[in-house]
Amino acid sequence: MYLDRDPIVAGQFYPGQYEQWLAAVQTFMSGATQRKAPTLLAMVPHAGYIYSGKITGQTLAQANLASTVILLGPNHTGMGAPLAVWPSGQWHLPGASLAVDKELVDALLQAEPDLKADRVAHMQEHSLEVVLPFLWAKNPDLRIVPIAVGDPRPHKLGGTASKIAEVIQALGRKISIVVSSDMNHYASDALTRVVDHRALAPVLALNPMDFYGTVREEGISMCGVLPMTLGLHLANILGAKKAELVAYATSGDVNQDLSRVVGYAGVIIE
Repeated sequence: MYLDRDPIVAGQFYPGQYEQWLAAVQTFMSGATQRKAPTLLAMVPHAGYIYSGKITGQTLAQANLASTVILLGPNHTGMGAPLAVWPSGQWHLPGASLAVDKELVDALLQAEPDLKADRVAHMQEHSLEVVLPFLWAKNPDLRIVPIAVGDPRPHKLGGTASKIAEVIQALGRKISIVVSSDMNHYASDALTRVVDHRALAPVLALNPMDFYGTVREEGISMCGVLPMTLGLHLANILGAKKAELVAYATSGDVNQDLSRVVGYAGVIIE
């Protein structure tokens, strides 16, 4: 069976040639120092690199990631299972690849019936792929557990986080979580900055239910609210102590169009 995933947005969201994307990623990551404290969770955006590459780069350059990363991203397409895990093989980039941590995936699938081995949710989904070049540049031997999170029920996201934590603790594994999410979409720059910081306040307070409620009640169009809710629950169970906003920008900072922007935030939880 064909188990690997080929890139679908190389040449669109990021450069399509190995030398080009590596140079871009290294430039975006330059000047930042990796932290001493282990990173439990990093949240980064997934737009075209011209817009969000610097936010992603500066955040992940500072992150002190474990050798296995659970990748949590939204399901923009609506295809596949609500909690879809890519079960095995490699995720390819132009000229490089990262291996799926099959041992951890198998244990997760056994422990949590709501997690499904499902490739369909990932085939046309860009949110995790866009982050991979940064992770590869940081550690080419990194192993990944890619999960597309589309289940809208907050209690289910919390329950799944508990099961994932049980597996991690039972295996005695050190892991980090990387959540892929942009912030509010297509409002003015001024409004976007206000609502994004409303959404980020409960993240920085490590409160997943307040975060979920704020985004939903205020109609904030943050595409990764579901993976970040799951990720926050998981980070808390694994001992999160503090969260920090590392970087923030909007697309208006790049193209100078302040009438209709997308917000981008980089967060590190230790």
